Amino acid sequence: MRGFTIATALEALDKREITASWLFDTCANAITTHDGTLNSFITPTLEQGRAHAKAADDARAQGKTGPLLGIPLGIKDLFCTTGVRTTAASRILGDFVPPYESTVTQNLLDAGAVFAGKTNLDEFAMGSGNLTSAFGPVQNPWKRTGSEAALVPGGSSGGSAAAVAGGLVLGATGTDTGGSIRQPASFCGIVGMKPTYGRCSRFGTIAFASSLDQAGPMTRDVTDSAIMLGAMAGFDPRDSTSVDRAVPDYRAALERGVRGMRVGIPKEYHAPGMSPEIEALWTQGIDWLRAEGAEIVDVSLPHTKYGLPTYYIVALAEASSNLARYDGVRFGKRVPAETLDALYEATRAAGFGAEVRRRVLLGTYVLSAGYYDAYYLRAQKVRTLIQRDFLSAFENVDVLLTPTAPSAAFATNEVPDDPVQMYLNDIFTVPASMAGVPAISVPAGLDGQGLPLGLQLIGKFFDEETLYAAARVLERSAGFTHVPALWAGAAA
Repeated sequence: MRGFTIATALEALDKREITASWLFDTCANAITTHDGTLNSFITPTLEQGRAHAKAADDARAQGKTGPLLGIPLGIKDLFCTTGVRTTAASRILGDFVPPYESTVTQNLLDAGAVFAGKTNLDEFAMGSGNLTSAFGPVQNPWKRTGSEAALVPGGSSGGSAAAVAGGLVLGATGTDTGGSIRQPASFCGIVGMKPTYGRCSRFGTIAFASSLDQAGPMTRDVTDSAIMLGAMAGFDPRDSTSVDRAVPDYRAALERGVRGMRVGIPKEYHAPGMSPEIEALWTQGIDWLRAEGAEIVDVSLPHTKYGLPTYYIVALAEASSNLARYDGVRFGKRVPAETLDALYEATRAAGFGAEVRRRVLLGTYVLSAGYYDAYYLRAQKVRTLIQRDFLSAFENVDVLLTPTAPSAAFATNEVPDDPVQMYLNDIFTVPASMAGVPAISVPAGLDGQGLPLGLQLIGKFFDEETLYAAARVLERSAGFTHVPALWAGAAA
């Protein structure tokens, strides 16, 4: 898979230089060879994928086309897939086989995509390192220079990020609640797009926090992201939060450039203790955009400092409500007990991991009588202020440029004991999620230990086109062609 992107593979398929079956077999060989180390897939679907690749070849032979016809993808194991186990990386859903397809995956299938399997994630998408999965942690395909220490791929969409970065698939779906597409994209040196809330349907996607969750593509470059989002997005009457708005041709917007574009630099993102390497990369990104004709404007998002604590009240409250259904009676694997209360306790104790239990307990607390007004209601008011900050800034600028994450990927044995320290990995990504605006992470350089670092662009509501135009300029200026050492042994 090393030699192809989605765009170049589609071109080769159109010219009949390769077949979809050959492309999928190459992907399957890479999964078989390398996923024992990466653990990026929970449920590979290689036989089913081969059959679908053969069907794609047959369709092409009949003159049929599709935006993704014959392209192998990974699907985050949070999207329901008909007849294929969907676990949310949790023991409680370890045997769940949905009888229906999520809208996002159905859209991809309709576009001709071929699924290689369901990718690993933090349990119920709760985590920043892909360490909480009931099916074991995912390993980042990147290594520090001169070190064999296992690194986290970021979370929660770490399995998708590792599979794309490691050359196992050409693209993958992710979900982003507070940064779960963008942060792992930064850690793994790929492109991760969180579209505007409501751009992609949430129907058939196992919920973490319903007012925040949004599906998006994880790809090797910006062009592939534009292609994949165009196939994923669209109005869905089955999702009450889906917005009935036409999906533009994102790929057509890529070469618009940034001349005349106003790029905002929020002063609040100069976080205390941020790595000098990330500060330097941010400055470099500003210079790249300025050199291409953009006007750089200093802006303020004064409520940014409240983003993370507000997020962890709102998101956890919604998680508590969403996960209440997994009780061993209606949903989830049951642990028998003598009384109903004991059944609930035993089922959830066995079915949920420590991080999920922590978040459900905190969410239940902030929704409880006597604390609802003090915590949840106040957090919702602050969330409105955060959104107003973005709306005010976008009266004067077209996009914002920030770092994606406060550090490069860290080793699995460097995870802090304090969970709040882990939550700080989302400090730059959470505000855009709280506001519902689109944001994209683009790989822009390496740190001193040879690990990828990303820059984040944040845009106006439903203006993913402008984001893609600016992201393409960043990508071209950065010239990021680095690949993890794993690719040295990956299939071509």
